[in-house]
Parts: sequence; structure tokens; C-alpha cells
Amino acid sequence: MSGGHRPTFKTSIFLSYPKPCMNQQQRFIDRLCDHLDNRGFAPRTLGVTDYDMDAPLKAIRRLMRESNGLITVAFRRTYVEHAVANHRTDLTGRTSYDLRDVWFTSPWSHIEPAMAYQLGLPILILKESKVVADGLLERGVVGTYLPEFNVEDPAEEYLESPEWRQLIGQWEGQVRQVVDRKGNPPQLY
Repeated sequence: MSGGHRPTFKTSIFLSYPKPCMNQQQRFIDRLCDHLDNRGFAPRTLGVTDYDMDAPLKAIRRLMRESNGLITVAFRRTYVEHAVANHRTDLTGRTSYDLRDVWFTSPWSHIEPAMAYQLGLPILILKESKVVADGLLERGVVGTYLPEFNVEDPAEEYLESPEWRQLIGQWEGQVRQVVDRKGNPPQLY
């Protein structure tokens, strides 16, 4: 290559999040995208940066195969003022319990990380405060720490926190290993 210019290569990653329903959530995503871009990543989201005519699962899988890691942001989507879990249970050892003032996220915040896990991609899941920690949002399910953030706090505060710096640094290292390994030829023995 001549002329001293090198193309800027951004590492493709899958950014999974439910469509924001609050301005604060949109600001958080915008700030996160800027942060990732500044660190050399190209966050890709189906229906935002990439479009596909196929069924969503097929399109997501195709996009993930082009990606080197996944970040999921589990935003608040459905508010539950009061609910009862295990309502009317009659099994020994099971009890019902109340859920009050909690939020659920989109099912895609569970589906997309599960798909990434099956492909062997590094996963980082961020959970908005008060989102119920079930399924893939339970601590340790995908093997990594599950940070919780509050969108009412400025995104810059969280993205500059020691917790975030440590988590993103660890995740970035894993993503860079994926990029490196994808370049290796298959090994026969």
C-alpha cells in the first residue's frame, strides 16, 4: 500500500438491545455506540445498521457469524406493578412469591445472547436496573459478570467507571482473540 494511508479497520460486533422506549435509553445506546466506535468496534444491529429480508432468526444468525462478539443491553420494556410468580403452585418445595415494581426486558435480550453463546462468541450483557434477573440475565449463566446500570445516571458516568473499564477490557481481549483465531487456517491434527 502506498501513500502512507491505512484503511481504518473496525472490528464487527453484534449490539443487541430492545428498541428504546425512553429518551434516556436512546441516549445510553448512542453513547455506548460512540464509545465502542472510539475503541475500534463497529456495532451492528439488525434493523438499525443492517437489514435483511429473511426471517429474523436466520438474519440474526447471519449477522452474528460476521461478528466477533456480542453486547446485549437489557432495557426495561414491560412494567409490572404487582404479579405473583408460581401462582397456585401445588408442588412440594415450590412456593409462590410476589413481584412488585419490576420490569421485564424483551425476549430478544435472551434469544440473541443464547445464539451468540452457541456460536462461541464473547458475550457481555448489561442489565438496566429493576429488570428481573431471569433466564440469561441471571448472574453467571453465560459465565460473565452481569453489570447493572441506571439510565437516569449519565451514560458517561457508567462508561467511565472502573467497573465498565474492567469489563470492557476483558471482553475486548476475548473479541480480539476471536478475530485472531478466525484468521488461522483449520488444523487437521
